Amino acid sequence: MGVLFFVLLAIVVLVVVGAAALGLVLSLLWWALIGLVIGALARFVLPGPRPIGVLRTILFGIAGALLGGIIASALDVGSLIEFVIAVLVAAVLIAVFGAERRGATAA
Repeated sequence: MGVLFFVLLAIVVLVVVGAAALGLVLSLLWWALIGLVIGALARFVLPGPRPIGVLRTILFGIAGALLGGIIASALDVGSLIEFVIAVLVAAVLIAVFGAERRGATAA
């Protein structure tokens, strides 16, 4: 009887941990997709070529989404303005990083 209890407990623990891991993976994929969209829009807004790759574009897009969300919450604005702020923050990050990168390769 005791062995059956521990087997059932182990199954429940595995299901809970598996569901949490799956939720984390799906959340990370969602943030990557949002980062890709916001980063791509930020690069589109900026004039000229940007010497950064897709991964950095996604990372700056995610950072722009997070910082834009924080700024929009502090300003208490709507979701459309929050999206615009996120794109602008990501554009600033990409512009600053692109300028540092260009300056480093020119030296």
